[in-house]
Amino acid sequence: MFLAAERTGVLEDPRVTVAGFLREWLALKEHTLKSSTIANYRAYVHDDLIPAFGRMRLIDLRGRHIEEWATGERLKGRGQVTVYRISATLSSALSHAVRSRRLPYNPARHAITARPASPERECWDPAQAARFLHHNQLHYADQLWNLFELILGTGLRRGEAMALHWSDVHFMERKAFVRWTLAAVGNNELHLGPPKTTASRNWVSLSPRVIAALERQACHQATLLPPGSPLEGLVFGTVDGAPLRPQYVLDQLRRRSAEAEVPLIGVHDLRHTAATIMIMQGVPLGVVSKTLRHSTLATTLNIYGHLLKYASDDAVDTLASALDAALGESEPDDGDDPGGCLSVA
Repeated sequence: MFLAAERTGVLEDPRVTVAGFLREWLALKEHTLKSSTIANYRAYVHDDLIPAFGRMRLIDLRGRHIEEWATGERLKGRGQVTVYRISATLSSALSHAVRSRRLPYNPARHAITARPASPERECWDPAQAARFLHHNQLHYADQLWNLFELILGTGLRRGEAMALHWSDVHFMERKAFVRWTLAAVGNNELHLGPPKTTASRNWVSLSPRVIAALERQACHQATLLPPGSPLEGLVFGTVDGAPLRPQYVLDQLRRRSAEAEVPLIGVHDLRHTAATIMIMQGVPLGVVSKTLRHSTLATTLNIYGHLLKYASDDAVDTLASALDAALGESEPDDGDDPGGCLSVA
C-alpha cells in the first residue's frame, strides 16, 4: 500500500469506510460553511449517504453504485432535485478525497445526472405589485407592509431584508449596507450570518418610497421604546427584538396576496419581481446586476436573460438609425445606386 502511494502519490487506505470518511469531511466543513448549508449536508450524509454506502470501503465506491442508488431513489418517488442535491453533496466530499490524495479520481463525477433546470419564477407585474402594497397600506399598515416595500423597492433577498440593522441604514445618504442575512436552519433555529457572496456584502440605494417605509418602521419601533431611546438592533422584529420567523412572513405574504387578488408567490419572488420590473422598464442589465449585487453579470443574464428577447430589436434598430444618419450626412455621388442591388455589367 505504501509502495503504491509512493509511486502514485495517492494513499488508498483500505481501512477507511465511506461512513468514516464522510463524518471526517463533515467535521472539516463545520466551520467553513453557512449554518444552513452545513445543516443540509449533515442531513444528506446521515439520512441518505451513510445508510446507502456507509459500510463500503472508500476505495471500493464506484460510479455504478451511485447510479444504481439514484435510480432506486427516483423509482421510490423522490424528487429529481432532491436526488441531485444528495448526489452533489457526495461528489463534493469525494472531490475533497481526490484533492487530499485519498482517491485517484472522483467516482461520482460522471455518475450524477445534470443539474435539473430551475422552474421559471412567477413574478408580479407593476400593477399587481402596486395593488398588493396598496392593500397592505389600507388593511394592515404594519411592519410587514414596510418589509414588503423594502424588498420590492431594492431587490434585497429575504434573509438580507429581515436581518437589516438600524446601524446599517443611512437616511441622509439614502443608502443601506447589507452586512447580515437571516437563515432558518431546519425551519426552526434562526441564525444571523454573512450575506450569500462577497459581492452581496455591499451598499444598496434607497428610493423615496423605501425611505418612507423605513421612516414608518422607525416610528413604529419608537412607540415601543422609552422616550429618547435610540433605535438599535433589527429593523424588523418581534416586540422583544428577536427576528421575524421566515415562515410567518411567507404565510402573511400568501394570505395578503389572496386578499389582494394577485398571484401567490414566495418571498424570494419579490426580489425577482423587482428585477423583472427594472428590466422591463429598460434599466440596463449591468445596472440591474449591480443593484441586485450579483457576483457577475453572467449570473444576472442566466436568471433573467429570457426577459431580454426583444432587447436585440432596439439594438439593431439603433444600429440601422446610425447608418441611415451617417448616409444622410454624406450624400452619394451621381451614378451611385444607394438602394437595391447594383447592376452587373
